[in-house]
Amino acid sequence: MTVRRKQIRLAAHFPGVNNTTVWADPRSRSQIDFSSFEHLARTAERGLFDFFFLAEGLRLREHKGRIHDLDVVGRPESLTVLNALAGVTEHLGLAATVNATFNEPYELARRLATLDHLSGGRAAWNVVTSSDAFTGENFRRGGFLDPADRYTRAAEFVSVARKLWDSWTPEGISRPFAHRGQHFDIAGEFTVPRPPQGHPVVIQAGDSGEGREFAASTADVVFTRHGTLEAGRSFYADVKRRLEKYGRAPDDLKIMPGVTVVLGDTAAEAQERAVEIRRQQVSPQNAIIALEQIWGVDLSAYDPDGPLPEIDPVADSAITQGRTRRGDTVAIAEMGVPPLERSSRVGEARPSKEKGLSIRQTVIEAGGRQSFIGTPEAVAAELDEYVRKDAADGFILQPLITPVGLDEFVDRVVPLLQERGAFRTEYQGATLRSHLGLPDPVPSVSA
Repeated sequence: MTVRRKQIRLAAHFPGVNNTTVWADPRSRSQIDFSSFEHLARTAERGLFDFFFLAEGLRLREHKGRIHDLDVVGRPESLTVLNALAGVTEHLGLAATVNATFNEPYELARRLATLDHLSGGRAAWNVVTSSDAFTGENFRRGGFLDPADRYTRAAEFVSVARKLWDSWTPEGISRPFAHRGQHFDIAGEFTVPRPPQGHPVVIQAGDSGEGREFAASTADVVFTRHGTLEAGRSFYADVKRRLEKYGRAPDDLKIMPGVTVVLGDTAAEAQERAVEIRRQQVSPQNAIIALEQIWGVDLSAYDPDGPLPEIDPVADSAITQGRTRRGDTVAIAEMGVPPLERSSRVGEARPSKEKGLSIRQTVIEAGGRQSFIGTPEAVAAELDEYVRKDAADGFILQPLITPVGLDEFVDRVVPLLQERGAFRTEYQGATLRSHLGLPDPVPSVSA
C-alpha cells in the first residue's frame, strides 16, 4: 500500500508591525496602502498558500511614556482589508486577528460570516485576548478583565459565535438563539445566513499551558513559535495528545509555527545575507530599546556596542506599555540573553559575558523568529523534514520586506516542495477548510 506523503501547509503573515521587517530596504513600501496587501496576497495565492494572515493592534505601543519610535504608526482594521482582498483573490484563505476581550460575539460573528460569504468560504479568525488596562483605555470598559478570565471569556466567545452561525440551517432556515453564560447573556435572531464553511476557521496563538488547552478544545489552527526541531516535536506531541479528551482527532488541529526564510545561491551567501538582515533589524537604537524592555529601566546612557548592564532588572516595570515582557527578568539578566526567540541556527544561548558579546550582538544573536537559512534546495528539504517528523503541520511565513518579501520563496522554494511531493500543485477545494484538510462542522440540533 502506498502511503501518501504528509503535505505541508503554508500561510503568509503580512509584515510590518515590529522590527522583523527590514524597512531600510529600498523595496519596502507602505504598510497601509492597499497595493501592499494586494501584492502579498496575490503572491501567496500564486504560491498556492492556504491563507493570508493579518495581525492586529488595538493601541500603539509606548516606551518611556512616548509612542514607540520603532513601532508602525497606522494599522488598518483587519476585516476591512480582508473583505477588499476577497475581491482580488479566488482561492486564498483570509485570516483576521480579532481580540475576544474588546469585542462582542454577535457583531464579530456577523462580520466573519459576511467575509465568509463574500469570499466563498475562505474566512478565518485568529482569536487573541488581552487583560491590560493600557489597551483597555481605548474601550468603554477599560481594563476590566482579570488576567485569569482571558481564556474563559475567549472560549465562551467562540462558543457563542458558533452558536450564532449554527442558528441558520444549511437549508437557509433561521432559528432564534439564546445564550446565558458567565460573560455573555444574549438572545435574538442572527441576521446572516450560515457561512459557506459552516464555521470560519479558528486560529489560536499561545504557548502557555492555558493556551495549549484552549487550542486543543477550540482551535482549528495553532500559530506558534519554537526554535529547534526537538522543541517543535515536543510542542506538537503535547498539543495533539490533548485533543482526544475533547473528542477530536489529531488532524482536526493544524500546528503552524511562524518562521522567516533567508535564501542564497550558496549556503555561505545565505548566511551572509542573514547576518546583514539581522544587523538591519537590530539598529543600535533598537538594541537599547530591546534591552530596556527586559531590564525595565532607562539604559540610554549605555553604549550598544559595550557590555550588558551590571545592574539588576526591575520586575513589573511599566517602562514599556502594550508589549508583553516574557520570562523571569532576573534570570534573564543573569544569563545575559534577552528572552526573545532563541534559534539553534544562531548558536547556543550561552551567557553573553562568556562569549564577549556587546549589547547589540547579544540582541542580534538571541532575537528573531525560527529561521530557515540556506539554498532553496536546503530550505525545502528542512521544511519538509519538520513536517515529516511531526514538528509542525506547516508554517506561517513572515516575509522580511513589505510587500515583496514572499516573492523569492514562491518562485524558488515552492516548486522544489512540489517536486518532493510535499506540497499541492493546484487548489483542490473551494474553502479554506478544504485547503487545510479540516472537517466540516456539524450543525448543532438547536441554537
